[in-house]
Amino acid sequence: MTARQQWLIVAAIVAFLGLTLAAATHFLGDELFPVSVGSAAPDFRAVTVDATPRTKTLAEYKGRVLLVNVWATWCEPCRVEMPSIERLYREFGPAGLQVVAISVDPASAKQAVRDFAKELGLTFEILHDPDKSVAASYQITGYPETFVIGREGTIRKKFIGAADWSSPENRALVRELLGDSTASR
Repeated sequence: MTARQQWLIVAAIVAFLGLTLAAATHFLGDELFPVSVGSAAPDFRAVTVDATPRTKTLAEYKGRVLLVNVWATWCEPCRVEMPSIERLYREFGPAGLQVVAISVDPASAKQAVRDFAKELGLTFEILHDPDKSVAASYQITGYPETFVIGREGTIRKKFIGAADWSSPENRALVRELLGDSTASR
């Protein structure tokens, strides 16, 4: 076997391994790169439910402490959880907490999303993701699912299901992330 033939075999093996790695990353990406505490928050794109919809991305919240809640109007645990998110936002919003609730309701439910927010008196930002691309990139397994993201863009807490966001533990986490010296209160 000549040196040229040996190099062709080596090149074929390297190409095969590269293609195998690319296919594994594509098909097993969620298992290889889970969205979990300590990982970078995936980027997202969702639209506001205002009269003039605007597309918002994760980059627009860079440098802020961010609570991302993925929910739906038909989800009863979402309805139960929202008032505690509102209380957390009212307490810590002035100190820099940004809350973004992303609805995965169908495109035809935009008014239902607005009505839901109005009925519950929600004052934080409501976005709409009818194609569920945010749910896919955040590997959502059920609704609601919430992520607390630090200023540096790292997921600091992930919670599946309804939570009491005005609990002492959750308030302490937000205080700590905001850099409040009263975090031990």
